[in-house]
Amino acid sequence: MSIEMIGRQIASMRKEKGIKQEDLANYVGVSTQAVSKWENGGVPDTELLPKIADFFAVSIDSLFGRNITDYSGLRSALMKSICDTPRDERFKLVFNYCWDMERSLMPHSDNIIKYSIEDYEKEYEQEISADAQHYSSIMQNDGFTRMGIANRSQYFLIVPDPKSTDNAYFNGIDYPLFFKDFSDLDFWNACVYLNKRDHKKAFTSALLIKKLGISDEKAGEVLSKLKKYKMVYSTQIEMDDEIQTVYHFSPTPSFIALLIFAREIIEKPEIFSYYCGNREIPYLE
Repeated sequence: MSIEMIGRQIASMRKEKGIKQEDLANYVGVSTQAVSKWENGGVPDTELLPKIADFFAVSIDSLFGRNITDYSGLRSALMKSICDTPRDERFKLVFNYCWDMERSLMPHSDNIIKYSIEDYEKEYEQEISADAQHYSSIMQNDGFTRMGIANRSQYFLIVPDPKSTDNAYFNGIDYPLFFKDFSDLDFWNACVYLNKRDHKKAFTSALLIKKLGISDEKAGEVLSKLKKYKMVYSTQIEMDDEIQTVYHFSPTPSFIALLIFAREIIEKPEIFSYYCGNREIPYLE
């Protein structure tokens, strides 16, 4: 495929999406005349191709008129993109990819896909306070998504509908007992405190007695519950000619997820970037 094909592809995709030459020019950082030149037989500079592809949310191959159907290759390219990114920037990149996936599930996504997450973040930061939260959610008959975009916290959840909701959510799980345990304020405070503490440091029951202001008996109850949920495990060591029980905290991100979604139930989300409620069947069948 000749390189001149790029200009025709740009013109075709731009017109298909109803985008002005000026919009593309502003995104890429060139003049409107440059875009017009491309579409009339000119060729963009090579270093501009990734940004043009990003604008249309397509691969660079697509600019040459090549339709990518090798999804395994696409997934490999996505993984390579993440692996090639510095470690301290990977979560941000992956979150951007999650936002891309969220937008692709939206009806009329062609009208939304041209905007980057940076564009949305700028709008949110101007429109809502730093302690507010902006959401996106797609609810269809084959699954749902929930996304915290800005400002208070960021997360992405996608849940394809399970074959059996009983097997997925209920069988073998005693939810009333779980919520009863977490309604114990001392147990709850212990969970929060231990998640804030350096988990590599071992501790004894005396730490909970001191930090939470509870009795020795209550500390024993709390530790018993922590062990039941495999949040702590114990070892015994000899110290001062006595055998003492030492505990080690094992943190789980599921506790943080519990905080995120419990807060959504307590404070029902109101500010949505996108909300698609096309689901017609119950979540639990």
